[in-house]
Amino acid sequence: MRENSKLCEWRICIVESVEVRGCGPVEKQTLAPANFSVGRVMYINGSGVFAYTDELCLNGDDSLAPSAHKMEATSNIKTHLLLYALLAIACLCVTASPPPTGSTSCGPNFPEACLCGHELYEGTVSYIVNCTNTGIHNTTVLEFMPEEVEILIFTGNIVPELPWNVFGSINDYKNLRIVDMSNNHIREIRGKSYHHVPNVERLILNHNNLSISREDDEVNHHHPRVFSNFLNLQSLHLTDAFADNSSPQLSEDLHDIFVNSQLTKLQKLHLEQNEITHFKDRNVFCDLPSLRDLHLGDNLLKEINFEVRCLKNLRFLDLERNKFEYVKTHDMMLLNELETRSDRTTNLIVDFNLNPFLCDCKISSFHTWVLSTNVTVRNKKTLMCYHNDVEPLPIMELNMDGCAAAVAAAAMMFNTATNSHYGSSSFDESIGADGTTSGRPHMNQHTVTLIFLLIVLSMILVGLVVALVYVSRDRIKYIITPVFDNVAKKVQYTSIKDEDCPEVYV
Repeated sequence: MRENSKLCEWRICIVESVEVRGCGPVEKQTLAPANFSVGRVMYINGSGVFAYTDELCLNGDDSLAPSAHKMEATSNIKTHLLLYALLAIACLCVTASPPPTGSTSCGPNFPEACLCGHELYEGTVSYIVNCTNTGIHNTTVLEFMPEEVEILIFTGNIVPELPWNVFGSINDYKNLRIVDMSNNHIREIRGKSYHHVPNVERLILNHNNLSISREDDEVNHHHPRVFSNFLNLQSLHLTDAFADNSSPQLSEDLHDIFVNSQLTKLQKLHLEQNEITHFKDRNVFCDLPSLRDLHLGDNLLKEINFEVRCLKNLRFLDLERNKFEYVKTHDMMLLNELETRSDRTTNLIVDFNLNPFLCDCKISSFHTWVLSTNVTVRNKKTLMCYHNDVEPLPIMELNMDGCAAAVAAAAMMFNTATNSHYGSSSFDESIGADGTTSGRPHMNQHTVTLIFLLIVLSMILVGLVVALVYVSRDRIKYIITPVFDNVAKKVQYTSIKDEDCPEVYV
């Protein structure tokens, strides 16, 4: 174990068959295994890795009680702990020694600012390669990472383009679990940039300038398979990751990415702060069968114009800080339908907080839905609406007495079978701001689509008939001409006969 001469506070190490050291001469003790510690504690795991904690911890156990075979040593352990705690209060330090991090230089191929070694990361000691704000302009150094690397933190650099084989063509980083390449000014990721990443579970690309499809004077860049080698990816972070003003193209790019990358194990997807206004393909997320958490906050969405019923494992939908003025009845019914699926194992949570809802009778359907739905509406007590530039009002405290017609209509809609699509998409349009209903029949989107298809098919049929007549015109003429001649002769004969008849006078 590493020697500590003078420490600024008392440190105790209690591990299996390891010498106990403190601030001053301490009698050597060999203690039974224990899983608890007090104060500023240094402990060592099975591979000889140091870590620290500043609070009472159980290190995985639910109580301080040792197992039956440790009962004999428990009394001695508690006695030593009490003694060490009292000594710690009286310990005066002359010099201070910071906790050892275990990080050192990564080798001759890395800048001095890069550190490699075992560190505490999210409560677990892991081997980390950390190149944060090092001024690196390319990814060549990543080909020389230590084989035992588990976490790569490569952030705050300037790397406009990720070339093929970022981690080298022959390296196989089997232990690599987390890759953080945020804030690197990345504009383009080639389709073969990430190889040898079979066990990466989390990829973080926040705050970049990505364009999956980009045209310049030389070539058309389109790389929809950028994540195709992340076979075990569970969490993908793309917050503020795309170039500004890319929303129309972004919706298509995202669909191409999800279709071509085969992210079948992805559970968490972050797409916040990307100025997304809509999704051109309603099935944009349907190629992510394991998706559980979908984060779309801080965008420009006004409706849920993407399919959610295909996401049978979805448990959290984040829609906060968007541009919703109302929530369409059709969208609420889709959420209800997803929540009531028989194959679901968890409750659906949705967050509409901090949207600019309008305080009129059109909000009544949303108010009714929040009160009646089985979907958990997160932060529903803080949902606000706005009217005439006055102070925002809590939606759940609105008095809906003046919107009786709208409330009744909304309740009737939600009591209808969820698989019925009657007027749901146009229901909101039939309600006025004053709560009155127009009473006009509305055709929903399915009806309009059906009528359009019938018209198109009719035109195609007419076109085929005309084409057939034109192609067979000679044969048709050969068949029809004798018929016309025969009819003409009969008409002529009848006319002559009528002329020969004498006139009859009465």
